[in-house]
Amino acid sequence: MIAQRVQAIAPSETMKISGRAKELQREGKSVISLSQGEPDFKTPPHICEAAIQAIKDGHHGYTVNTGNIELREAISDKLKSENGLDYTPDQIILSNGAKQSIGFSLLATVDPGNEVIIPAPYWVSYPEMVKLAEGKPVIVPTAFENDFKMTPDQLRNAITDKTRMLILCSPSNPTGSCYSADELKALADVLREYPDILVLSDEIYEYIVFDSEHVGIAQVAPDLKDRILVINGFSKGFAMTGWRLGYLASSAGIVKAVAKIQSQETSGPSSISQKAGEAAYTSPRDSVKEMVAAFRERRDYLVDALNSIDGVKCFLPGGAFYAFPDISSYLNSETPSGNRITNSTDLCMFLLEERGLAAVPGDAFGEPGGIRLSYAASMDHLHEAVKRLRDGLKALEKQS
Repeated sequence: MIAQRVQAIAPSETMKISGRAKELQREGKSVISLSQGEPDFKTPPHICEAAIQAIKDGHHGYTVNTGNIELREAISDKLKSENGLDYTPDQIILSNGAKQSIGFSLLATVDPGNEVIIPAPYWVSYPEMVKLAEGKPVIVPTAFENDFKMTPDQLRNAITDKTRMLILCSPSNPTGSCYSADELKALADVLREYPDILVLSDEIYEYIVFDSEHVGIAQVAPDLKDRILVINGFSKGFAMTGWRLGYLASSAGIVKAVAKIQSQETSGPSSISQKAGEAAYTSPRDSVKEMVAAFRERRDYLVDALNSIDGVKCFLPGGAFYAFPDISSYLNSETPSGNRITNSTDLCMFLLEERGLAAVPGDAFGEPGGIRLSYAASMDHLHEAVKRLRDGLKALEKQS
């Protein structure tokens, strides 16, 4: 018998698509995958060397549950110098990836029946994590014309007497949108009227911004700091996805509650990964800048190419490494073999099975009119991906 809480949640659509893409590749078929949110760069050498040295120096045992003090001090220094935020090491807890930090934070703060406001498009795991915490996800659709960012009026209209938390992700997965300081201040003005509402600020793509400096809601609303849970990690900005290292910074009470859960579920993250993370935060960011420059070039190419396809429109994302084009004009069309395309999932399966292009349907993110394309891929792959997308949509267009 499977527990009700598991039956109530859906598996990750991104994992499903990427898994099917790998199956087709094993069968010998050509597949260009723009489905996974993973930098195509290697972890910088100096970070790898720090991990190797940690192994040689014998850092093989358990660390304290909340993480090594050295790394928590490095994070504290980083938050102060780069973000203007004062968090002491006891207000920081390290975890096995930012995803775990989010999951444990929800378990620590959401009671059964509490509502959690999630702007759509959203990262696929947010609603399912809320359900696992026995909360109720309240999905708020946002507009393409506003780069899929929530407005103060939308936030206010979504709040009820059961609202416990707002989840913000900036830069956004899946859209790449970035909230400006003024936009965050406007949301904070609404939140001041509701002192019991927490804010989970997912800033995992902090370093991957192109046209402005990253800003989080805790920076523009310091008076709300004790109600804000800052989530971050090393996977995206330092190309350290497999190292599984993330963290939460928040009030001491919230961190203590998360630590209690972590002590029973996983304990602290890998000792070797923590030494690697320490090197990442205490070294120059040259490798990060090089990676971001490459992502910017790819973004510019991909968005221009998407907007050149008849019936497709895409705004210029300010961060992360995703484009989220509107493909709604191709819904309710027909494939050359006679199958109907009724939603973005149908479209993505057609593109994958018939054209060898893996993308994630907007249905998975709560926005059925779009698809997510990751440009964490080489320019050669992006050129081929655009060709396959253009040809695939053209075939549908003929059958519409």
